[in-house]
Amino acid sequence: MNKIIGSAGMKLAYAYLNSNPEKNIPKLMDWVDRLAINNAMEGQRKAIRKIIEDKDNNWYKLILSMWTDVDPGVRRAFFNNFILNENFIRWSIQEKNREKYGCNIPWAILMDPTSACNLRCTGCWAAEYGNKMSMSYETLDSIIQQGKELGVYFFLYSGGEPLVRKTDIIRLCEKHGDCQFLAFTNGTLIDETFADEMLRVRNFIPAISIEGFEDATDFRRGQGTYHAVIRAMEILKRKKLIFGASLCYTRYNTEVIGSEEFFDFLIDKGVKFAWFFTYIPVGADVAPDLMATADQREYMYHQIRHFRETKPLFTMDFWNDGEYVQGCIAGGRRYLHINANGDIEPCAFIHYSDSNIHEKMLLKALQSPLFIQYHKNQPFNDNHLRPCPLLDNPGRLAAMVEASNATSTDFVKPEDVHSLSGKCVNAAEKWAVTAERLWGESHHNRAGCAQCGDKARKAVG
Repeated sequence: MNKIIGSAGMKLAYAYLNSNPEKNIPKLMDWVDRLAINNAMEGQRKAIRKIIEDKDNNWYKLILSMWTDVDPGVRRAFFNNFILNENFIRWSIQEKNREKYGCNIPWAILMDPTSACNLRCTGCWAAEYGNKMSMSYETLDSIIQQGKELGVYFFLYSGGEPLVRKTDIIRLCEKHGDCQFLAFTNGTLIDETFADEMLRVRNFIPAISIEGFEDATDFRRGQGTYHAVIRAMEILKRKKLIFGASLCYTRYNTEVIGSEEFFDFLIDKGVKFAWFFTYIPVGADVAPDLMATADQREYMYHQIRHFRETKPLFTMDFWNDGEYVQGCIAGGRRYLHINANGDIEPCAFIHYSDSNIHEKMLLKALQSPLFIQYHKNQPFNDNHLRPCPLLDNPGRLAAMVEASNATSTDFVKPEDVHSLSGKCVNAAEKWAVTAERLWGESHHNRAGCAQCGDKARKAVG
């Protein structure tokens, strides 16, 4: 009953807000505070209240842009599905299931409809897979149904190129109109017709991959890709659809991706959010040459935090934001990955599994030895700027894979976990020193400590 009352109250609050957002946004938080079940998401609500008290705040401007730049139906669906269903109502269900089943329950599920892709990007493992793997519409639908039973209403697609399956993706949006869907896409298959379908279903958001400006994007993704991406963004902006960017920073593009010029470029194109990832050398034949240096990772750490204070763009750094989510979010702690073969993996970058969705229900996979290893071992480091068991803490992933008897899921050339981990050791050692200093500075307890470097080197040794 409380959930029903809370849901109805939030919908009334949205209608009130929608009538005059600039005037009523400050009043809305009073409603939200009263309706929050069990004081849910107290920290987030306090942060939002602080933002809306300053009309010149960049976050306040971003919130208002949801009314000036976004189709009303798309905005309402985002509110109902992502804000209300996924976060306001279902978070408590996820929490209860974590306690009930004694395992991680994800906040989001990432899945690959297909391994097929129309591009062959340098350093991407999917470039080698071709169209050899896919999950049927029925399997994708079953994953969503199983997720909803656990309280998950946020589903993401990757690949391959997920929009190779755009017809099935739209069908799933239609069937599950109470869920929010997002796809990491190269953007080249977005056209007027597909944008109109997005407008019709209202609950699908693309995050378009881009490597920087034209030279950097075409260098890694192929000639003409940049112009195809810009064309897709222009269509989405004109039709008032929500979309974001997916940005992988490497040794060769970090300074561009992290520049103010590029942030302003994204905002001008209509991008509302940006996911940042650092390059990981996944794949038996992939060399670590593209990996960003410790100095470059620190550069992104500072740049993203600076622009969060000044730019109307919501940003997430998959690794460097570990301090905000208390370490690694993989292994079902906040998300998991299901590849196009049905293998249930802890993370999109961890291609090892002991479960397959064709043989095991989602809940049983979350209770499997590999996912329980994650559950028992998280966080992998008290310094949450070193969250990852692969990139930041050599040996931790290998130990969990061996303890659970998990195997490589690479379809073309299975990769020994020790070989994969070995490619990251040098980067981990260098980042450990930098991360120890940054952690001390940000927490005001170890700044200037002469022993930090020694501690960091011992920790990775």
